[in-house]
Amino acid sequence: MTAPLALGWHDWLSLLVHFLMLSLLQFGGAISVTADMQRFLVQEEGWLSQSQFSDAIALAQAAPGPNVLFVALMGWHLGMNTGSLAAAFAGVAVTMAAILLPSSILNYQVAQWGHRNRERRAVRAFRLGMAPVVIGMLLATSWLLAGAGAGAHLAGWPTWLLALLSCLVIWRTRLHLLWMLGAGALVGALGFV
Repeated sequence: MTAPLALGWHDWLSLLVHFLMLSLLQFGGAISVTADMQRFLVQEEGWLSQSQFSDAIALAQAAPGPNVLFVALMGWHLGMNTGSLAAAFAGVAVTMAAILLPSSILNYQVAQWGHRNRERRAVRAFRLGMAPVVIGMLLATSWLLAGAGAGAHLAGWPTWLLALLSCLVIWRTRLHLLWMLGAGALVGALGFV
């Protein structure tokens, strides 16, 4: 067992500021900035293990409710790594408030302005231009999570093959997405990926 984390006020402030910044970058939801969350929480600060990070995302995505719950789980794990239940609740409060408040306020203001000016060429161009940015951020997240689960990107070719086949089936058929999720869970449970 590892020693508990010792976080000072400057660490909590650093966490708050970093998640406030990520809140303003998250086009497409909080999942689009998980690559930077992983860099900050796992690689730079070492506050979470890679398995805690990946498990938080997997659990929140599998559970019913908003997808942003993985941020609360990351805050919870961070606080629990200090050995304190109070710190776990503080971690949830800091990460959730920081990831939700700035983007919600900005989104509300921009949506009102965008609706009033929806016929302007610049507004239409901005909306069209954001699609590739969101797709790129989601691909970075996919690359990060697939690499963490497979160990190494090239060594995990069964995972990549399964992902490619799933995309093709979803794209070319009318098969419901839940069937693909169930098939993926079965393939994983059997130990193929």
